Amino acid sequence: MVGHRGKIRWDTSKPNGTPRKLMDSTRIRQLGWTPTYSLEKGVKETYQWFLQNLNNLKEVSFEN
Repeated sequence: MVGHRGKIRWDTSKPNGTPRKLMDSTRIRQLGWTPTYSLEKGVKETYQWFLQNLNNLKEVSFEN
């Protein structure tokens, strides 16, 4: 989706992310809610927004 052509190298000596978390939307859907966007469309539009607003984003440093 973003056009990345690099390689991803996993450090197998470290844990593989956070434990799996699942969300069940059954209850809210029973109340009549339906999502406006598919996951794919949401990610795509968020990425497009990011590209369009890249110059306006505040730089954040995570160094101490």
